[in-house]
Amino acid sequence: MQALARICIQRPVFAAMLGLALIVVGAVAYFRLGVDRFPAVDLPTVSVRTTLPGGAPEDVEAEITEEIEEAVNTVEGITELRSISSSGSSVVIATFNLDRDVDSAAQDVRDRVQAALRRLPVGTDPPVIAKQDNDSTPVMTIALSADRSIRELTEIADKLVRVQLERSAGVGEVRVVGGQERAIKIWLSADRLAAYGLPITAVREAIVQQNANIPAGNVTGKEEERTLRTMGRLEHAGDFNNLVVGNVDGRPIRVRDIGRAEDGTYEQRSLARLDGRPTVVLDVVRQSGANTVAVIEAVKANMAKLSDQLPSDVKLEVIRDQSGYIYTALHEINVHLVLGSFLACAVVLLFMRSWRSTIIAGVAIPTSVVATFGMMWALDFTLNSVTMLALVLMVGIVIDDAIVVLENIFRFVEEKKMDSFEAARAATQEIGLAVLATTLSLVVIFVPVSFMSSISGRFLFQFGITATVAILVSLLVSFSLTPMMSARLLRKEASRAHGSADAGGGGEAATRTGFYGRLEAKYMGALAFAMRHRALVATFAVLVTASAVPLYGLVKQEYIPSGADDAEFEIRVSAPLNASIGAMDDVMRRISDDVRSVRGVRSVLATAGGGFIGGVSSGEAFVRIAPHDERTFSLTRLFRETFSGNPLRAFKDNYAQSEVMQEVRRKLRKYTDLRISVRNVPSFNIGGGNFEIDFAIQGPDIAALERYANELRDRSAQLGGIVDADVTLKIDRPELRVIIDRERAAALGVRTEDIASALRLMVGGDQEVSRFRDEEANENYDVQLRLVEEDRDQLAAVRRLYVPRTARPQAGSAGAAAAPAAG
Repeated sequence: MQALARICIQRPVFAAMLGLALIVVGAVAYFRLGVDRFPAVDLPTVSVRTTLPGGAPEDVEAEITEEIEEAVNTVEGITELRSISSSGSSVVIATFNLDRDVDSAAQDVRDRVQAALRRLPVGTDPPVIAKQDNDSTPVMTIALSADRSIRELTEIADKLVRVQLERSAGVGEVRVVGGQERAIKIWLSADRLAAYGLPITAVREAIVQQNANIPAGNVTGKEEERTLRTMGRLEHAGDFNNLVVGNVDGRPIRVRDIGRAEDGTYEQRSLARLDGRPTVVLDVVRQSGANTVAVIEAVKANMAKLSDQLPSDVKLEVIRDQSGYIYTALHEINVHLVLGSFLACAVVLLFMRSWRSTIIAGVAIPTSVVATFGMMWALDFTLNSVTMLALVLMVGIVIDDAIVVLENIFRFVEEKKMDSFEAARAATQEIGLAVLATTLSLVVIFVPVSFMSSISGRFLFQFGITATVAILVSLLVSFSLTPMMSARLLRKEASRAHGSADAGGGGEAATRTGFYGRLEAKYMGALAFAMRHRALVATFAVLVTASAVPLYGLVKQEYIPSGADDAEFEIRVSAPLNASIGAMDDVMRRISDDVRSVRGVRSVLATAGGGFIGGVSSGEAFVRIAPHDERTFSLTRLFRETFSGNPLRAFKDNYAQSEVMQEVRRKLRKYTDLRISVRNVPSFNIGGGNFEIDFAIQGPDIAALERYANELRDRSAQLGGIVDADVTLKIDRPELRVIIDRERAAALGVRTEDIASALRLMVGGDQEVSRFRDEEANENYDVQLRLVEEDRDQLAAVRRLYVPRTARPQAGSAGAAAAPAAG
């Protein structure tokens, strides 16, 4: 390092170009860095989601969950395997060792599940395998509202808005929530099916076979070749009513004879309301690794273009926008970064009383910080809360090396009356080893942070590397730019020192007299006292160190700060499992009205149903409250209110988000049959779910487990400090069970599979029997088959349903071969 210092003192252009190269590379890289709230972390967790429409939780667990668990359990590196089985859905979550590559683990899980597909029951949808990824969290939520039907809004959202938004750079997916997709509905009458002796399976097969375009090959002549097409698809939705589905006594049976076909929508399984108004919600998910801010800005640009294409009464409104947090956080960090830099330079000016020395030391800060951006870009880091925190902390450290070298040079000039060039060489040589040792000691503190063997290590990886590079660049600056600039900018100080010596002044340097002399004298007195009472000082030091143990226990411990005031929070609602979508919508509407009456609440986006696990018996509400500068004291608000003529208003009616949340909890206590959770929107998922404390209770008796879990939940309210406790085990959903009389079924020629398949078609329906092509809309829509509601909404109606025989073309009654019973 001394050799580098000598070269830079003798070759100022080389030193300047070295510093400029670092700054230019860093400045160019800065504009190419991605911007995010937190670092991208691949958690070693893989989930397998599987659906069986209409499946009971017990059947889902026995026939799907256990099969998938058995297959996935053979994958190498699993530390925990847990599953959740609910009505019609199964989730298996595998957690792996931290040293296991999550992409490789996901592929291994995918291969094992693929091999187990043949063992899953008929009608199971293909499993969805995904790694736990924070990039899958929506970065933006948009509400589409108008005085129109939900079907119309869904068509606009799905066919126009979603398509345009997905074209935005960095957008991975746009999810439509609360919509009603168009579908061709074929409603059948159970009595008419029975009267014609026509099984519903035959109707389904007829629709599949008669609504299809099948290529017939090519007709080749001597001079030309033409394609032959069989035009079997129906061109209009009403044509399904004329479709022949059977033949009885030589007479064709059409759909209109046993029911009706209509141009309708999917069964409503989710609803969304913005401040009580029906709406359709679009959640924007970015691509993995994409720049969050750039994605949101691109989406907003496309939204502006969409305004010309949408009908005048349709309104697009941004409800949730992560870029707001990011801009606010980075702005505050940048302010502290600049302020810290100025304060560090002010301290140099205060003690060295030389603006030239202040400039020399201050150059180290921007050079070190800006040069670090080049490394961040090379390692694919982003500008996020972690990396910017590292740079803010480094402001006071990167200037240390320059100050130590500068102060020693200044001392040689002032005390030893050396020429500035000679002082720069001699002082740098004298202090070089000490500066190098100090810098490397800092490096060995920060580097291990990036390699901790836990989720923390992955989360803080960018922090440790960013801090280390900034420190190493500051070391380079202190042995290049600092001695070079000192040799040239301290000439005046050297001349003043020489002039004082020539005048016979001698004595102490100027910085050792006056206030600074008295300060030094006080310090020397304290040092002398410590040396005379070494045992006392050592005992005091030990006591201070030991006090860290009890003080550590008093400090609140969290992985990520909770209770942050983000001006928004969410409400999760869980109703009894037998709640319908209509009842859940009514509940969420009443909750929304109650929440909007709370002080400070600006808007409430409530959704009912749509949960993968909770189904239609769950709901959520996203609550947005007044921004900070309208409800908390700040200098900005004080200035604004002062200019408006009422400065005291800045001190009145101030409140925090936690107070609003507490008031919401108080208002919602009246819903005693609901389980309601009010909490901050999760900012970072470290795996394990959206809660701070998770107890897993195991045992062979599921009823006992439910009893114990609910008892613990009730007792938790008495402990204090616990709010919104809940249990995941819920077995209170009523069900109807079909008990098959196997002897009578065999006598009637009815198989168990025939009964189950027919009942599933009639009661649960088939969501995709065929496809209908609407040439005017240039879109394909599903054709769905189901009994009319009055034939499947009561136990007595289910008893009268008819199922097909396998031995003869007649039909047998489900009530004759099987008896539905309540359970």
